[in-house]
Formats: sequence, C-alpha cells, structure tokens
Amino acid sequence: MEHIVIIGGHGKVALHLARLLADRGDEATSVIRKTEQSSDVEKAGGTPLVLDVEKADVDEMAEAFSGADAVVWSAGAGGGSAERTYAVDRDAAQRAIDAASKAGVRRFVMVSWIGSTPEHGIDPDDSFFAYADAKLAADDHLRSSDLDWTILGPGTLTTDEPTGRITTAPQGKAEVSRADVAAVVAAVLVQPASVGRFIRFGAGETLIAEAIVADAGRSEGGQA
Repeated sequence: MEHIVIIGGHGKVALHLARLLADRGDEATSVIRKTEQSSDVEKAGGTPLVLDVEKADVDEMAEAFSGADAVVWSAGAGGGSAERTYAVDRDAAQRAIDAASKAGVRRFVMVSWIGSTPEHGIDPDDSFFAYADAKLAADDHLRSSDLDWTILGPGTLTTDEPTGRITTAPQGKAEVSRADVAAVVAAVLVQPASVGRFIRFGAGETLIAEAIVADAGRSEGGQA
C-alpha cells in the first residue's frame, strides 16, 4: 500500500484519483481548503486534510507530506486574477516541491497542461498568459529539483466518461476526460519509466499503461 498526498483534493481530477487509489488499495490524503469539502473526499475514498496551500509555507506543507510515498499536484487557481494565478499555480506549487524535498518524499507528479513549454505562444496581453507563465515556472522548478518527477500535460479537459486509452504527443488541444487524466496519474505513480518525463497527452486508442511506456522510448531529456 502506497500513501499518496493529493494537493487540490476537491478538484474533479483529484476526486477521480482518490477513488482509483482507494480501489487499488492505496491510501490517499486529499489536501483541501475548506472543511465542508471533506464529505466529497471521503465519498471518493480519500482522507481529507484541511490546509490552504496558497497561504501555507514550506514547513507546514512538509509536515502535511510527512510519511507519504508521493505527492501529486492537482491544484489551481481556476482563473480569475493574474495575481492569484501566480500565487497558486506558481508560488504555492514551487513551495510544495520544496516541501516534498524537505519531507523526504522523492516522488512528485505535477498535473500541468499540454502547452507548458517556453514556446507556448500565448501573448502576454492574453488573459491566459498568467496561467501559462505560472505553470511553466512551476514545471521548471520541479525539473530542477532533486525529486523523481513526472509532469503531465493533458489537453483540454472534458467531463466525458473514462476510456482508459490515450495518445501521447498529440496535435492541437487534444481533448481528454478528467477521469482519464486521473487514470494517467495513477498509472505513472507505479511506472518508473515515467520518471523525468513531460508527458503530453489527449484521448486516443492506446491503453494508458502501454502509452506511458511507449512515450518513455520517444526521446531523452524529459520532453515528450
């Protein structure tokens, strides 16, 4: 049994993930901002932990991660002001990475987005720029850490039913269901070949476990 800490534990991907982990016998601690979110986490099979990561410092996060086998970042500001986007998607994520290292948690999985590269092409005047810039900074911070990291770049998220199948390195926005994103997270947590990889993916025809292994053979250097 593995103990996984999920940050952003009340999000749709995180709730799917808690359920998948519980079903396979792992323990999921879901970090949430509000006590009233606890019942949804418990229904999904997770154990709620109330901690506002936007405000928590590295020491507080490290304490929350103590004894875990892996940390999954699945939090986000969810739009709104650029200031809060940077506070959550960049600054809090970077503190979480540092906290995992401090707590001795080697494995870290970052849920990012398909376009998280320096060549994302988002105009600085575009309202989406703050998100793209913040996520890239967080991803780069993880890449430069001493952790066993995986960065996941799903395409446009949908509420479709899970298929259990994806394609990696897709073209365009590459829609994919949140349930399948959760399944990819669960799969990379037990797949050593995914360590040091940025895996871009969307819905497809290849079984998730097979797609992850195949992606690892594409190229070296952590780029998919």
